[in-house]
Amino acid sequence: MQDDNHAATDAPLAPLTTLRLGGPARRLVTATTDDALVRAVREADDTGTPLLLIAGGSNLVIADEGFEGTAVRIATSGFRLDGTRLELAAGENWSDAVARTVDAGLAGIECLAGIPGSAGATPVQNVGAYGQEVAATLTEVVAYDRRERATVTLAGAECGFAYRHSRFKADPERFVVLRVRFALQDAGGRSAPLRYAETARLLGVETGARVPLPTARDTVLKLRAGKGMVLDPEDHDTWSAGSFFTNPILAEAEFAAFAARVRERLGADAAPPAFPAGEGRTKTSAAWLIDRAGFTKGYGSGPARISSKHTLALTNRGSARTADLLALAREVRDGVRDAFGVTLVNEPVTVGCAL
Repeated sequence: MQDDNHAATDAPLAPLTTLRLGGPARRLVTATTDDALVRAVREADDTGTPLLLIAGGSNLVIADEGFEGTAVRIATSGFRLDGTRLELAAGENWSDAVARTVDAGLAGIECLAGIPGSAGATPVQNVGAYGQEVAATLTEVVAYDRRERATVTLAGAECGFAYRHSRFKADPERFVVLRVRFALQDAGGRSAPLRYAETARLLGVETGARVPLPTARDTVLKLRAGKGMVLDPEDHDTWSAGSFFTNPILAEAEFAAFAARVRERLGADAAPPAFPAGEGRTKTSAAWLIDRAGFTKGYGSGPARISSKHTLALTNRGSARTADLLALAREVRDGVRDAFGVTLVNEPVTVGCAL
């Protein structure tokens, strides 16, 4: 049922998410311009209507009951290159945009190839993979400030970027991303220095080396596809929200206690993955924790299971409900906590439900 050219009532939301889960929205508005997006947000704010923003839908877990409010689908478009400066509309497909920068011979985001979702979502999560993250090249975010009721431009330094975090994620009710701007690099058709050991190893080069841009992108796409992290409608391993849990970052005492639990459980010589995370903190691997706690690839017997390709992805095998996915997520989270004393935190945003 249509109530205007760009709005529908009782609208299914599951098809707008990569998990293909969740009930309908009371109202769904599709915004194809920045002005239309701001109007839709202002209308919801003025009427006190709950608001849900959806773009690529790759980071959303929506309740089976749906959303009792207005969902706004961000379908804005715009890709502009000025030398090495890139501006993207929030609704631009991120993976397509990365491919275009590689084709243009510009380095800086090539290892973020294949990540599903929209450009506007990248600063919210400070999206990162294979040694690159958005914070390293992002210069500005143009956003609608719901508190000030004005469009603002935030410099990268004002975005509060941290591992899979930003001020947009910390205060999700305030800003609506409209545009993102990046400073890329012309390295003569070569990539930025490779920072991820797995990528460098696969290419037979040292960490820190540069390779042809298409080579870097294609290698990342191959790695992602092997883990079920490139969208494929025929492959249920890709019916996911990508990595469901973030890698834990532990203070010194927390990591020492965790390492002791690892030795107790796995043997005196066992040692967990450990990566410096600044200020006496250490990052470890969520995938390692999940696997060592007994939740291996393909785990589960119901309609929601761990991916057969990657333990970090929780997948819809085609007939799952959100309740099934959350039950699996809780089982994994609680099992890891019981085994190692570390509580995993979900990366996707939950709507109308909670872990």
